[in-house]
Order: sequence, then C-alpha cells, then structure tokens
Amino acid sequence: MNSDDDVPMVDAEAIAPSKLKGKGKAVEQDEVRDLDNLPWVEKYRPVTLDDVVSHKDITSTIEKFIEKNRLPHLLFYGPPGTGKTSTIMAVARRIYGRDYRKQILELNASDDRGIDVVREQIKNFAETRTLFLKGFKLIILDEADMMTTAAQAALRRVIEQYTKNVRFCIICNYVNKIVPAIQSRCTRFRFSPLPIAEVERRLNGVIEAEGVKLTEDGKQALLKLSKGDMRRALNVLQACHAAYDLTGEAEIYNCTGNPHPSDIETVVNSMLSDDFTVSYKMISALKIERGLALPDLLNGAYEYIETIDFKPHVRVYLLDFLATTEHRLSTGASEKIQLTALLGAFKNAVEMSKKGA
Repeated sequence: MNSDDDVPMVDAEAIAPSKLKGKGKAVEQDEVRDLDNLPWVEKYRPVTLDDVVSHKDITSTIEKFIEKNRLPHLLFYGPPGTGKTSTIMAVARRIYGRDYRKQILELNASDDRGIDVVREQIKNFAETRTLFLKGFKLIILDEADMMTTAAQAALRRVIEQYTKNVRFCIICNYVNKIVPAIQSRCTRFRFSPLPIAEVERRLNGVIEAEGVKLTEDGKQALLKLSKGDMRRALNVLQACHAAYDLTGEAEIYNCTGNPHPSDIETVVNSMLSDDFTVSYKMISALKIERGLALPDLLNGAYEYIETIDFKPHVRVYLLDFLATTEHRLSTGASEKIQLTALLGAFKNAVEMSKKGA
C-alpha cells in the first residue's frame, strides 16, 4: 500500500460541471429550480473556500495543506453560525469535486453516535479504501461535543488506526468537551463570531438577490441581534421577508421575540425613578401586552445599563444582581418574585448613588 505522501488526490477540476455531458445538464437545471424552495441558509451556503465569510487565515492554511497533499485531522470549534460546517464541505468539494458525497461520511448530533456507531459504522467506513479513486476519505463528526466519553475513547483508537485511509474533521461548539486525547491528534482551528462588517457584506448580497425591502434601522437591528451568527441573521431576514412587505426595526424585534430597545429603556428608567408599586404594575402590564419574558428583559437591561453613567461600585452591584437573577430563573424560580427582587436591587442602586454623591 502506498504511503500517504505519494497518494495523489482527486482533482476537483477533472469532474467540473463544465465537463459533464448528457444527464449532467438536466441535473444542473433541476438543482437551480430546487434552489428556490431552499431556506436561505442552505441556498447561500459557501461552495468554495473563497466564499467562506471571514476566517481567511484558516482557509488559506487548509488550502496549503490540500496543495501539499498533507491534510491532517481537523478540529473546528466556536459558536454556532460561524462557518465550521460550511468550511469542511467546501474542503470536501475542493478535494473530491462534484461526487464529494460518495467520499465523505457525515454524522450529526441528531444521529446515534454512541460507542456502537464508532465501532461499526465509522470503523467500517474507515477501514475500506475507495475502489477507483486513490487518496483518503473524509469523516465529518458535527456537534461532537455531544458524544459520550466512551464513544470518544473508542474514536481515539479509530483515528489512530486508519490514518492511511481517512481524515477526520471534528466540529463542536465547546472544545473543552472533547477529550484531550482526541484534541492532541487534530489540528485545531477556532472559528470566532463573524465581524459585523462581514455579516453586513453577505447580507447585502442576499438582500439584493432576493429583493428584500429592508430599512436601514431594520438592517442595524438585524446585525445587532445576529451577534456574529450568520445563520441566525439569514433565518431572521427570510422570516421577516415572508411576513412583512417592508421590514423595519420594529418588525425585526417582533419576528425574533426580543424586547424593543425603547421598551427596555422605559422599564429601566421606571425601576430607577418611579415608585415601587407603580413600576411593578407597569412592567407586569408591559410583559403581558408584549409577550415578554423576564430573561429577555434582563439581557436588554444589561446592555442598557452599560450606557448609563453609574459609579463603578453601583454598576458592579447591579450587574452582579442581574447575573444572580438570571441564574435563579434558569433553575425554575418564580418570575414575579424575581421581578420584585430586581426592582429592590435598582432602588438600592439609586440609594447607593445618592450616598456616593
């Protein structure tokens, strides 16, 4: 058996769309027609490594690995919607061309990936070489941080044993949930949240292609709520385009269920200046009218507090209390009791500010 160094890769250009004849054209036309029914996240998913938004340092490094035919096992980690799966799919297309699906095994968190799957399905795929195509196959384990420790231990041995035939790409959100033995066998790449400017550039292309009527304040609200997650930005944009003729700031917040900044401002100012009972009744009425939950108000209040000129010790006190309240709510505490506690904390903050002055 040849060593990895002298095993030639499949050239993507050798089976490029332009060289296909006969049924290939019909297939291409069907694919074009099917694109209209796809969610925009899939429709505008990057096809090549050049299409991947941001992360140029990562894509250029992987390009060099491919050119030198020395692709290592890969570990991609970072928040959702930052291009991890899109990047490895682009790599697969770059290596194998149009028939890349035959050369990869993709398993997601929705699939059963216990120790039996590692021992049977992954091992069977890994130990068989391709009949006509030389080179290695690719196994993509998406959301690998959901795998059990036993399955990861079995996977470690498979990675070690079948490196000649297969390259693994392990994708996860939290790298600390991957056992160190697997981490040490992979080249790690961190996918950070996308810069707002890059998200805006891609959104502008989608808006133009789909004819979306989006106001400037609506776009800024969408970019703010996306928080560097391209998938979330495209999903919200498509939902708003389907629901409204013209999408503005209010429509974006209504569609996502997030409280409008003006509502957050009203709530925080009321807690700081109004009487306790008046403020409690006003916030309770607003929650019912707008269908808001207290955790949503906490997230908005945190951002708004950053813009208020508090003394350092008062700001620390409020932020600490917001964190404590959010933790209590996550463990099942009553929203009413936590709202009254939050009101009390804001009243304390006002008193602390007066004493400091």
